[in-house]
Amino acid sequence: MKSKTLVTNALVAALYFAVTALVAPFGFLNIQLRLSELFNHLIVFNKKYFFGIILGVFIANLILSPTKADLVFGVLHTALSLGMTMLFAQFVKNKVKLMFINTIVFSFNMFIIAYMLKVFVGLKDGFLILWSTLALSEFVTMGLAIFIVYYINKRLKLEQFV
Repeated sequence: MKSKTLVTNALVAALYFAVTALVAPFGFLNIQLRLSELFNHLIVFNKKYFFGIILGVFIANLILSPTKADLVFGVLHTALSLGMTMLFAQFVKNKVKLMFINTIVFSFNMFIIAYMLKVFVGLKDGFLILWSTLALSEFVTMGLAIFIVYYINKRLKLEQFV
């Protein structure tokens, strides 16, 4: 791995953690407003962002999550979702469309987090209720992030940093 890629991924991981820490109590509930999810859209611009995003999720969950099951399930959710988006990227070249697909993939896959909250945290809500609230909050957060990341990319050209 090149130094530039390593440094960029370390920066992404640090930023993911910092943004998660800003809204920490709201990033780990059954309705999650985790603003750091915007970093998931970086995968649309370059697959080399994968490890920085995963590391950011791992560190955030290790330090901030009230349950250590999040280390497994949170990272699994992110890795699976990023991988699926990378597969879609082979067929969809329009970045805005791909960010929308990424949003849907991450939102749908929130069943993984719903399972974790139901089984390991013991939330009393029904599984479908948990999945629905998590998916909706993920969809809103990442949907809004499309505009933010699109604007940032206009200024910075995110493909070039890794």
